[in-house]
Amino acid sequence: QVQLVESGGGSVQAGGSLTLTCLVSGATASSYFMAWFRQAPGKEREAVAAFFPLVQTTWYVPSVKGRFTISLDNAKNTVYLQMNSLKFDDTAVYYCAASRRVTFWHSPDNYNYWGQGTQVTVSA
Repeated sequence: QVQLVESGGGSVQAGGSLTLTCLVSGATASSYFMAWFRQAPGKEREAVAAFFPLVQTTWYVPSVKGRFTISLDNAKNTVYLQMNSLKFDDTAVYYCAASRRVTFWHSPDNYNYWGQGTQVTVSA
């Protein structure tokens, strides 16, 4: 059973940084398509970033490109989302997701496994 556990959320002022952590158990993260999504109150869940370790390829939505970095520590079987220059609009619950196969990396329907989420709050 694949399990994803996020941590690292919190409150930060605009311009600050946070690093989210997704601990993967029950599977080898490097063989999965790993992604981070977020959901703000009253809004749909949206993709933030994704990483396919087998081909060393990353994807980012335009609003976070250049500010966020997704990465994988194989030894710890952990996926990270480094978030810099945070903005008020980045406030949301952030979710880690995984799947063996993905057609559209930005679509939540493509992911089989989800974490419980971690809250990120950015004050203006």
